[in-house]
Amino acid sequence: MTTRRQTANDDTLFWTLKLLQENPGVTQRTLAREVGINVSSINFCLKALAEKGWIKVGNFSKNPDKLNYAYLLTPTGVAEKAALTRRFLQRKMAEYEKLREEIEVLQLEAEQKSQSTSAESSS
Repeated sequence: MTTRRQTANDDTLFWTLKLLQENPGVTQRTLAREVGINVSSINFCLKALAEKGWIKVGNFSKNPDKLNYAYLLTPTGVAEKAALTRRFLQRKMAEYEKLREEIEVLQLEAEQKSQSTSAESSS
């Protein structure tokens, strides 16, 4: 069974890797905002991803502002992102199915209530 902490961690990793793949030159501040965590947490996450070998971090060599970095997914990072994507989709599909079932039950209850109310008022 997956804990809430593991699910949150998987979501953070999924969104971080997804955003890095789409925009390798994204700033940590922007990345943190998009992922929904603070800058120190995204910094920790990026360091962990680099240590795992999922991303490579490099400076833009021609950029005079040496604080800008590029975060590139490694082949291992791409494979891990694919696994995270599968888990993310499975979890979201299960959430969707549960929500769809809840909506169907509520709609049925509302229809029954409406029918009983209209039957009472026509008597």
